[in-house]
Formats: sequence, structure tokens, C-alpha cells
Amino acid sequence: MRPWHTCGVSEIEQAVKEIEAYVAADGWDGPVRVFSLVDAEAAMAVNSTLAAELPADATGLLSIEQEGLPSSDSIDELLGRLAWPDAVDGAAISLERVTLPPEAEAEIPDDAEEARRFVAADPRREDIRMVVGVLRNGESWCTIRLRSHDSQAEAISGADLVPQMVEALLATFAE
Repeated sequence: MRPWHTCGVSEIEQAVKEIEAYVAADGWDGPVRVFSLVDAEAAMAVNSTLAAELPADATGLLSIEQEGLPSSDSIDELLGRLAWPDAVDGAAISLERVTLPPEAEAEIPDDAEEARRFVAADPRREDIRMVVGVLRNGESWCTIRLRSHDSQAEAISGADLVPQMVEALLATFAE
């Protein structure tokens, strides 16, 4: 179990925002990070060690960073390998990507290596960090931070900012 922290209220929005702040503290150019989300009271009831580490009045969701993620060539492959026990109420993922404006798409070379170099050198590029969280019941929240506007106050948040990632993360709960 990696570092975790309590999320003050049991809302996916609060959990995702707190995870984003936690990940942001480590700076940019980080790896993909995955978190399980569990109800604090339920977790403390079954885990005396955890109960001793948390305040007695801890409520809401705990985010627990997952160690030892399986190696994979893509996010889809990674998420396809994840499954959660019934005690896990939700999950979140943090990942960084590079975006270009839509008008740049026609300029991107077909060759993968040339495309990578093109994107890396393009002055229109924007580095972003996405944190996407879901609950088993389908509720979701996303937060996006731009490297060029690197503050929590300027992060963009909403339920459906990254719908394909929400769907992919929800699929990790499919039976």
C-alpha cells in the first residue's frame, strides 16, 4: 500500500481533487498512477492497522495508491488488466498527455517515431495532467491541469471532461 490520504467528504469530486493535488506535489513528467477508493469507516472497521493510523473521526473516501501495476504498452491494456474486490468503492487514475490544437492534426507524420518528434518539438503543444475518478455506481469526476497554468486554482474540473477515460475506468468494475 502506497501513501494515501483521507478525502474530507465522500464525494468523488473531492477525492479526485485531492488526488490531483497529491500527484501535483511530485511535479510533472510522472508515471501513470492508479488509486483505489474505499469508504474510510468501512476500511477502518476491517483493518485495525489502518484504524490506528487514521483519525477516529475519518469519514469519506480513502485513496490508496496501487503499487506494482502490471507493465503494459497502453492505458487501455493497463486498465484491461485491473479488477477490483467488492470492498473497493471506486478507482482513480492520474496520467499526463501532450495535446496539440486540432489544426495540427493534419501536419502530424504517419510514422510513429516521426510523429513523436513532431509533437515534442511543436511550439503549440500543451502538457496536461488528467485525474479521472469513478465510483461503482457510475458517478465520475475529472480534473485537468495544464502545465502552462500549473496551479490547483486554474485546474479544470467536471464530471465528463474525459468521457472515454471514465468509460474505461468504469469497465474495471465490470463483472
